[in-house]
Amino acid sequence: MAKHNKKNKETSNVAVIGRDAENGRTGPPENVALGRKDFQKNLEHLQVELVKLQEWVRTSGAKVCVLFEGRDAAGKGGVIKLITERTSPRIFRTVALPAPTEREKSQMYIQRYLPHLPAAGEIVLFDRSWYNRAGVDEQEVEPFLKYVPAVERAIIASGVILIKYWLEVSMDIQTERFEERIQDYRKIWKLSPMDLESHRRWYDYSRSRDAMFAVTDTPESPWYVVNTDDQRRARLNCIAHFLSLVRYKEVPRESIKLPKRQPKGDYMEPAYSYRYVPAAY
Repeated sequence: MAKHNKKNKETSNVAVIGRDAENGRTGPPENVALGRKDFQKNLEHLQVELVKLQEWVRTSGAKVCVLFEGRDAAGKGGVIKLITERTSPRIFRTVALPAPTEREKSQMYIQRYLPHLPAAGEIVLFDRSWYNRAGVDEQEVEPFLKYVPAVERAIIASGVILIKYWLEVSMDIQTERFEERIQDYRKIWKLSPMDLESHRRWYDYSRSRDAMFAVTDTPESPWYVVNTDDQRRARLNCIAHFLSLVRYKEVPRESIKLPKRQPKGDYMEPAYSYRYVPAAY
């Protein structure tokens, strides 16, 4: 991980998780509220590091693949949005596949995800991944779980840095977030029939998660769990942990100076009636 600014590190209220951290409870007590100002300050620091990571991946040809799985309403999309907010979409690619087609349903389930794995100089973020199968189709879970570790070993052997996150949320907080999606018109698009089903079948989904972890939480491809009841802390901790797992270096930048503008010469602004957007705000 590239060196962090000492001043930022000392004034931060959110611990940057080290490589040996075992869970998301490193840092200040959970009952200490993280204000918006502190959140933005820490986020800005982490987003600078994400750009450093991006430039290292671009110049080194590294391949990074990050899977985001977890409970519905745990905040997968929110973490991904903050990771990609200040980075290049040419380097950081988000993959969120729709429901499989009839043809894809006849294939090995993981097959439709393989073309989206990163090439040299890319970081791919999967918003849901091949682990969708583990929580949806109960009849195929057992054979699916048997071959996934072998496929992941092959992915890693090809040079891909594979990182897997499971975002966990408590029952009460999940209910609150679903209620927000029902009541807040800006969030209604987030609520799906699958969300309602996952709320009803909480313990069935817990059993699926437990079975998945038992087989696929391997030494070479472990699951990292993020407690997301506190969304601000969860997002910062997840990004900081992600940065800690990739041994990137800050790429030296050439000094850049803006060139002077060309002389106006004989150019004249046209007497054209432009259709300006109304200044409603």
